[in-house]
Amino acid sequence: MTTTLKIENLTYRRNLKKILTDVSLTLSGDKIVGLLGENGAGKTTLMRLIAGVAKNAKGMVSVNEETALPTRKRLISFSNPLGGLSASLKITEVKSFCQRVYPDFDEQKYDQMSSFLNLDESQRLSALSKGTREKLVISLTLARQASVYLLDEPFSGIDSMSRKKIINSIIQWKPADSLMIISDHYVSEIAPILDEIVVIKDNTVAVHKAADAIREESGQSIEDYYESLYGEADSND
Repeated sequence: MTTTLKIENLTYRRNLKKILTDVSLTLSGDKIVGLLGENGAGKTTLMRLIAGVAKNAKGMVSVNEETALPTRKRLISFSNPLGGLSASLKITEVKSFCQRVYPDFDEQKYDQMSSFLNLDESQRLSALSKGTREKLVISLTLARQASVYLLDEPFSGIDSMSRKKIINSIIQWKPADSLMIISDHYVSEIAPILDEIVVIKDNTVAVHKAADAIREESGQSIEDYYESLYGEADSND
C-alpha cells in the first residue's frame, strides 16, 4: 500500500522544553487514524509540524514522498480555528476567501456539508457559538481535495447529537484514497470509524496499531485499551 505520510526521527523543543522526541511514523492512504494522548502529550504540536505551521523541528516529514514545505502544505488540509479572520466576516465571505486561497476547494462539497450541518451562511463569525464555529471549520477543512486531512479536536464544542451525526458521516465526505487523522477526546464515539490508532506518550509514539487488531488481541474496546496504557504506567510507579 502506498505511503501517504512518513515521519522520521522528528524532534521538537519549544522554549527549551522537549515536546516530541524521535517520532517516527508511516501511514498509508484510505485510512482514518485516531491520534490519542493526554492533554499536553504533543498531539496538536505533531499535527502543526505535519502541516508545516510549526517549524524548526529536527527530522523529516513527507507527504506523498514530498518533503518541500510549500508542496506539502498544498497536499494537507488542517482544521483552522479561523482566528486570523475578521470576526465581522459572514460565513459566505469566509467560504469565498477559502475558494480564493485554496485551488482544490470544492464548492459543491462544501455546500452539501453546510446544508447537512444547518449552517446559516449569512451569520457573522462574531455571532457563532463554539459548536457552530467548529461545524464551519469541519466543513471548510473537508471541502478541500487533499491527500491528508488533520482534524484537531474538531468536536469539543458540538452537542452530542450533532457530534454523532457528523462522525457517522465523515466516511462519505473523505476522499477514498486520502488519509484522515483525528485527534479527539471522544474516543468511544470516534472508535467505530477508526482503522488505526496512534498514541503519543512520553513525548513519542508509544503505540501504532490497527483498531481491529486491538479488539481481537486484547478483547478490549479502543477506549479501554487506550486507558489501560496509562493504568499500566500508574501501577508501575
